[in-house]
Amino acid sequence: MNAHNNNIGEDAPPPEWPMSNGRRLDGEGHYRHPVDWEAGFEPLSVPDMLARGAQMAGDRDVADFLGKTLTYREALAQARRIAAALQAAGIGKGDRVGLFLPNVPLYITAYYGIMIAGATAVNFSPLYTVEELSAQVEDSGVTLLFTVDSSALLPTAIEVLDCSAVNRLVVGHLPGMMPWWMGLAMKLLKRSDLTPLPSDPRITALDRFVAGAGEPAPVAIDPEKDIALLQYTGGTTGRPKGAMLSHQNLTVNARQTLRIDPHRGERDVMIGVLPLFHVFANTVVLNRTVLNGGTIVMLPRFDAKQTLKALNRTQATALPGVPTMYQALLDCPAIGSTDFTSLRVCISGGAPLPLPLKQRFESVTGAHVVEGYGLTESSGVVSTNPFGKPDDEKPGTIGQLLPGTSIRLLDKEDPSRFAPAGEPGELAVKGPQIMQGYWNRPEGHAVFRDGYLRTGDVATIDADGFLTIVDRIKDMIAVGGFKVFPSQIEEIILDRPGIREALVIGIADDYLGEVPKAFVTLEPGSEDDEESLREWVNSRVGKHERLAEVEIRKELPKTMIGKLDRKALRAEIAGDK
Repeated sequence: MNAHNNNIGEDAPPPEWPMSNGRRLDGEGHYRHPVDWEAGFEPLSVPDMLARGAQMAGDRDVADFLGKTLTYREALAQARRIAAALQAAGIGKGDRVGLFLPNVPLYITAYYGIMIAGATAVNFSPLYTVEELSAQVEDSGVTLLFTVDSSALLPTAIEVLDCSAVNRLVVGHLPGMMPWWMGLAMKLLKRSDLTPLPSDPRITALDRFVAGAGEPAPVAIDPEKDIALLQYTGGTTGRPKGAMLSHQNLTVNARQTLRIDPHRGERDVMIGVLPLFHVFANTVVLNRTVLNGGTIVMLPRFDAKQTLKALNRTQATALPGVPTMYQALLDCPAIGSTDFTSLRVCISGGAPLPLPLKQRFESVTGAHVVEGYGLTESSGVVSTNPFGKPDDEKPGTIGQLLPGTSIRLLDKEDPSRFAPAGEPGELAVKGPQIMQGYWNRPEGHAVFRDGYLRTGDVATIDADGFLTIVDRIKDMIAVGGFKVFPSQIEEIILDRPGIREALVIGIADDYLGEVPKAFVTLEPGSEDDEESLREWVNSRVGKHERLAEVEIRKELPKTMIGKLDRKALRAEIAGDK
């Protein structure tokens, strides 16, 4: 990366990839994905993407839910009935409709049905409390909400119906989505897991809602301008914000992730255990698979034994996940009796993938585990390691950019300047998958600079265009004026045998301002103690990176998708004071 100066306002080539004078960083053809970086993307709406998938796949299964299947033809017909019913209820272009659903077939048909009707879908986590769901319902302006009659969801949705602008619930019957014997067992033996629909004109069973629905009225969609999805950020920096993702944003990211797949067009069976309400799964599991005419093996929640059982049963070809999920699969006794021969690739995202974990999982399963990177504002994916041949990847990096995506590295202290050549900088991204802005947040334009989205992540880039995330700007620890990256210390801790997980945060210090403290969990049988671990780490880091304390715990806080949650840990420690 050869920047001639650091002033964004001047004309010299910036430290970005690809360089403005060529599509490769160094002009020597080091782009290792099996597609041209300069590949263009025609305008395409999400409904048209589904229609293409259905035309290509016909009677192939789009979903396998605990053994009960849904074909593309059936899914398209159901989505169109939902769209027609929404239009009959007065929902149309510009309206927002909520999805308060786990991974069930209704998610697929309602998601696409909302967009066929011309409306905007809004994802809500099924783990939300009444307060969390109400806040995002109010912010987004959702008036109709899809959910299921699970006792874990429906009571929350009913409370939100009584205290928000939502005026209608459409409720799917969960047992009806399962194989008949499983649904019957649930109704007979697990009645407490279901909540009967109250007699309330605002609450409608899905079957009744779509009864008599004909064909939806055609809706003119501008893929590049019309918003298909409001996807709320995880709220790592204050109140969650709704990223406005256009139809083109979503279909481009699906096409980008499919084009770099060396196995596209082959048998495609995706384990769908990552929650579809999360942007990673929404692109990598749902939209990308539909675009390729593949099958999603849907699981309503992550359970290691059930995931391995589903892999065995369906002979799946791909298993996207987060690092803690792969660790849990390794820890599951059933892994020894699981057939992994069909599994081609595991795509890891959401958090840094420890190299020892990658190596162990590959050794046990024979599958190729590749690490990627993305964020809500990028529709899901920005970069990933190539997964055609192991020799093409660089473990420890987040890989190369997807086709059509560019980045810049900005000065960490002054984003109006480029990072000095060869030094880490704030990652800024530009591409056709980048959001249109934040819903109801006119100040959101501040996250863009010269058309590049500032991510808040600190990164480096090598001569082949492979990116490495060093840390988040807000996670850096200021130790006596020195910037310490907690992820670098965590990486060293995880190199020690017997360490399972690690999080490092800054704690207050009267002299230095902040000092690092590590929180770890141990593998069974480990004999590490806090003091010996602290001494071991401190002998391997710089003076200002030395740990003041180590605390061994039985478990560390995790987010709703299972990645380690540094924000929650910081909040807990601050609350202890």
